[in-house]
Amino acid sequence: MSKMDNLRAMREARYEQAAARAGRSTPKPTMPEPQATTPQMSDDVPEQEAALCGHRNMGGRTCTREAGHAAKSHRYS
Repeated sequence: MSKMDNLRAMREARYEQAAARAGRSTPKPTMPEPQATTPQMSDDVPEQEAALCGHRNMGGRTCTREAGHAAKSHRYS
């Protein structure tokens, strides 16, 4: 077999494995019953950071724009 035949065979095998994995049904996790009290935000995350976009770039930096911003680009810091 040539190199291209080997690559094609490997690609087809991966495709079949992925299709088999997708065909398996996994049970969805159930949501816990709502508590009588309203959950409070944890103290380790400040309010300002909670309202940020949070998108991460490849270098690990996070976007500092507000959550749900309309700008197409992100500002990383």
